[in-house]
Amino acid sequence: MIDIKNIRKIYFIGIGGIGMSALARYFKFHGSSVSGYDKTETALTKELVKEGIEVHYTDDVDLIPGDAELVVYTPAVPKEHKELNFYRQQGYTVLKRSDVLGEITKSSFNICVAGTHGKTTITTMIAHILRDSGYGCNAFLGGIAVNYNSNFWSSEKNVCVVEADEYDRSFLKLNPDIAVITAMDADHLDIYGTEEAVQQAFVDFAGKVKKGGLLVSKIGLKREHDFVVSHHETYSLSDTNADVYAQNIRTDRGSYRFDLIMKEGGLNDVLLNMGGMHNVENAVAAITVAHGLGIEDEKIKRGIATFKGVKRRFEYIIKKEGEIFIDDYAHHPEELKALIQGTKGLFPSMKCTVIFQPHLYSRTRDLADGFAKSLDLADQVILLPIYPARELPVEGITSEMILNKMKITEKKILDRQALLNWIKDQRPELVITAGAGDIDMLIMPIKEALEKKY
Repeated sequence: MIDIKNIRKIYFIGIGGIGMSALARYFKFHGSSVSGYDKTETALTKELVKEGIEVHYTDDVDLIPGDAELVVYTPAVPKEHKELNFYRQQGYTVLKRSDVLGEITKSSFNICVAGTHGKTTITTMIAHILRDSGYGCNAFLGGIAVNYNSNFWSSEKNVCVVEADEYDRSFLKLNPDIAVITAMDADHLDIYGTEEAVQQAFVDFAGKVKKGGLLVSKIGLKREHDFVVSHHETYSLSDTNADVYAQNIRTDRGSYRFDLIMKEGGLNDVLLNMGGMHNVENAVAAITVAHGLGIEDEKIKRGIATFKGVKRRFEYIIKKEGEIFIDDYAHHPEELKALIQGTKGLFPSMKCTVIFQPHLYSRTRDLADGFAKSLDLADQVILLPIYPARELPVEGITSEMILNKMKITEKKILDRQALLNWIKDQRPELVITAGAGDIDMLIMPIKEALEKKY
């Protein structure tokens, strides 16, 4: 394997991906010349360009550096990609993102957060607590931390906080000293095939915790008895059978206050300035890790209180009396369920309108019943056409598949322009946008449509 620390010129294929961009920033920070390709320009690629990283958007061999010492790619890149195939055929060193991250973290103390949902928020919370408290860490995040407007930061402390991605079994390349497992639901069945295979991968991940290390997992996971690790703590929102849980949870103007109960001690009156009861549970997991590192209680509480969240994770776009607009990355039925329930719990008297963009034909096909059941928790639902990402269309798989399974009466499918026209006409009072595709490109137009005065 190539010596990662001595690379001076590196090229990324799919540089705009959230995990890829964190790696690009890592190499840029450490003095390497970094450039890359992505298929579309986004807010994130624009930020990379501002930071001195050259990015182009055409799959063209004439645009790539011929002297790249390392080429990094994401598994989402199609097999026929010209640039990727050129580098392979010419004998360049070509590695997956997960292999590079595995190499970077070989000699560090690693806190790795995995799970089919919740991992981005928990990873970012932990990294923020460590940074805010002065403990220090290097952070490789799967989202943009609002506190720092970045998905990467560096520290002299040889500690890495890493979002452990289960897609393509990438997280099995990591070597955690502390591991967190939030959920093991059926997802990425295009990779795994069955729910049982997904669960086995998480069992294997738990088995990678170093000797003497700590596993923190949500209580009640189907295979939790198969986790073989010397030190294992369970967490929960409110299940008193867990080792760590919250109690006395109360709302406070769109925020939460709660007490944390642990086997030894606990924290009183923790303030979390994020919406969604699932984020209280995420905070419980993050606090469990921070406590395990020996960080002082008051510093942990300050870290949680000052945490501003992650972009597109229960992110308030508009928050004022009589008008709420929340955006979230939710793209799995369980995430949608938590998002909608959390929102309605905070704003019970407002009519809840969910605008959802399904992500991937395969996920829509495999989880259509679950999507319909979760979306039925809303008062009104608008579906956008499926965002295909890396996939080609599948005959018979459209957003109508979800729509037809839903039981609520106020539901429809609209394209982008029809959606904006509908918002201007109806002016809904509580809006949620959700999805992992390019629905984020609609956030500002929707905000402007909601705020437009007549």
